[in-house]
Amino acid sequence: MPGGVVRLVELVKTFQDVTAVDGINLDVPGGEFFSLLGPSGCGKTTTLRLIAGFEQPTSGRILLDGVDMAQTPPHKRRVNTVFQSYALFPHLNVLDNVAFGLRFTDASKQETKRMARDALSLVRLDGFDRRRPSQLSGGQQQRVALARALVLNPSVLLLDEPLGALDAKLRKALQVELKALQETVGITFVYVTHDQEEALTMSDRLAVMSGGRIEQVGSPSEVYQEPGTAYVADFLGVSNLMDAVASGSSNGRCLVKVGSFELSAGQGDTGASGDVKVTIRPERVRLDAHDASGENRIPGMVERLVYLGPITQLIVRLAQGDTVQVMVPNQGGELSYEQGTPVSVFLPSEALRVLPV
Repeated sequence: MPGGVVRLVELVKTFQDVTAVDGINLDVPGGEFFSLLGPSGCGKTTTLRLIAGFEQPTSGRILLDGVDMAQTPPHKRRVNTVFQSYALFPHLNVLDNVAFGLRFTDASKQETKRMARDALSLVRLDGFDRRRPSQLSGGQQQRVALARALVLNPSVLLLDEPLGALDAKLRKALQVELKALQETVGITFVYVTHDQEEALTMSDRLAVMSGGRIEQVGSPSEVYQEPGTAYVADFLGVSNLMDAVASGSSNGRCLVKVGSFELSAGQGDTGASGDVKVTIRPERVRLDAHDASGENRIPGMVERLVYLGPITQLIVRLAQGDTVQVMVPNQGGELSYEQGTPVSVFLPSEALRVLPV
C-alpha cells in the first residue's frame, strides 16, 4: 500500500460556541485525489487545517500512515499545503521560491538546485528559473506554488481552493493539469473546493460536507447519480427536487404521488412510505408533445428558455405547480419549444430517485 493514508476518527473542532467540525470519520487511501466539497462555512477548510496541523482538534484522531498526528506540529508532518493566495516571496526568483523549503534540509546547494529544477519541470515551468513572481501570470504563479510544495516530497498534499483566484477558462485548463500532475507524482491530494465542477472533474472520490459533517462520500459518478440525501442532490449539480407522498413498493419500484399525479420511482429508498422527496437530473427529463400518453408523465408548460451553447436550459412549469429544469442538447437545428408551449414531461422511472425528507 502506498504512503499518504489519511484517516480521521471522530474529529471535532469547536471555536467557543461554534462547532466547525462535528465528529468526522473519513478514510483516504494513499495516492488518491480526494476532494472536500461544500459551501462556505461547512467545515471543509477547518478540516484541511486540522490535517495540516494549523489547528488543534478539540477531540478525535488524525492518523497519517497509521500514526496519530493530532498533537504533532505542522513541520513534523509529511504534509504540505497550497493556498488560494500563493504566498510567493516577491524578492526571490522562481527557482529560489521553489527551493526555499529545502534550506531547512540536509540537501547540498547543488542538490537543492537540481531538486528545484526537477519540480519546475514537473509543473512545466522549465526556463522560468530567473523570473520574479511579478513577471508571471496567475496560472504560472499557481504552478510555482505547487512546485514549492512538491519539492519537499510530502506524503500528502493539501490544496485549499488553489484555483479560486483564476479566470474561468484558465481554471478549467488547470483542473485537467492538476489531476494529471497528481497521477504523475502518485501522492495523496486532499483538495478543498466549493466548486462542484472542480470536484467532479478531478476527484477519485469526494465528500460533500454540510454543517461540519460529511453528508456523503463516493466517486463523482456515485455522488452525482446516487445522492443519498436531498441536500446532496440539491448541492451537487442541478437537480429537480419535488415533494411527494410514497405509498410503498411494487415490482421493486416506489409508488409516489406528486400533487395528484401518480409516478413510479426506481431509484433510492424504493421501500419508503409517507412524505418523501423525489429527484431527477435535468438531462434525464424528456419533453414530448402535450398529448403524449403513458406512465410517469405530468403535463406542463415551457416558461423560459436559456441558451447555453452546447445545451438549452428549459424551465417548465408542471401542472401541480412545481418547476423542473430540462437540458436539451444542441443538435444544430431549431428547438420546437418556445415560451408558452404546452408539453408532456416524462420522468423515467429508472432516473427518478426517492429521498428521505
